[in-house]
Amino acid sequence: MTDTNDQPQSWLVTGTAGFIGFHIAKTLLARGCDVVGFDVVNDYYDPEIKEARLKVLQELADKLGANYHSIRKNLADRNAVNACFADHKFDRVVHLAAQAGIRYSLENPHAYVESNVVAFTNILEACRYSNIAHLTYASSSSVYGANTKMPFSEHHGVDHPLQFYAATKRANELMAHAYSNLYDLPTTGLRFFTVYGPWGRPDMALFLFTKNIIEGKPIKIFNHGHHSRDFTYIDAIIEGVIRSSIDIAKPNPDWDSNNPDPATSYAPYRLFNIGNNSPVKLMDYVEAIERKVGKKAILDLLPHQPGDALDSFADASALINAVGYKPGLAIDIGVANFVDWYKDYYNC
Repeated sequence: MTDTNDQPQSWLVTGTAGFIGFHIAKTLLARGCDVVGFDVVNDYYDPEIKEARLKVLQELADKLGANYHSIRKNLADRNAVNACFADHKFDRVVHLAAQAGIRYSLENPHAYVESNVVAFTNILEACRYSNIAHLTYASSSSVYGANTKMPFSEHHGVDHPLQFYAATKRANELMAHAYSNLYDLPTTGLRFFTVYGPWGRPDMALFLFTKNIIEGKPIKIFNHGHHSRDFTYIDAIIEGVIRSSIDIAKPNPDWDSNNPDPATSYAPYRLFNIGNNSPVKLMDYVEAIERKVGKKAILDLLPHQPGDALDSFADASALINAVGYKPGLAIDIGVANFVDWYKDYYNC
């Protein structure tokens, strides 16, 4: 189990204008770490909230007198990435930047190649030549694709993605293994399961549902609400990411090439689910928002959306055992925390 007191000092966090990257950087700064944030700040969703997140980070760094540097460049720009690694020395790299959105990948797959494949290649190469002690990167529960055996386990094969976003995330896992094998670069991939909480993404269900319920507008419920998600509160994600980054991936001495385990390797490589370990029905999630807001939702029941998985359920035991990660915040509390933040942020 990881000793969180043995904390590396210098961190690169990509995607600091994004939901998870913002929270990771904020927590590291509060713990006295040096942080370089890297984010192009694109307009996939309203850049205003991204700018607000970056402002919070800068204000916190100024208040604490922390060593914080923000880089606004595109990770697909190899020269910009190489310059970042040349100018700074990192104990850990946490790569969270990516083109998000499952449905958007049906409309603009090229954005996913640039942000999720080319950019990740640049990160891998920079980590290789800078002798980075450990690279932690964001994968996704979407890689489980057509799998229906629950709970989803890292030890299951994941070769049937349902959309291009998932395919690029699975590609990241395979690319990481190649670098772990060829260059002895320790890598840990984290498969996130429906992260939610304050400062969340405006394109995600909790944000959209809360906004429309407050404003008395219909909310879109795909598959007529007959699916569930392993909703994971942001605080658990923060702790899981930081702890797994501190704990450097190592080769599995019991790995068997005749019966290969997809989650580990003879190389310093591993994959972890990072989820709440307790799926919630979508309509129960909506009811939790209704209780907090104090209004009933107007439901627009729609058919199943192409590319959407029907259910998700994480087996998070490997991460729990490895680093002491403890998920499990009750959905009513997590939703209430988000709604309180939303009302404060939008003055409503």
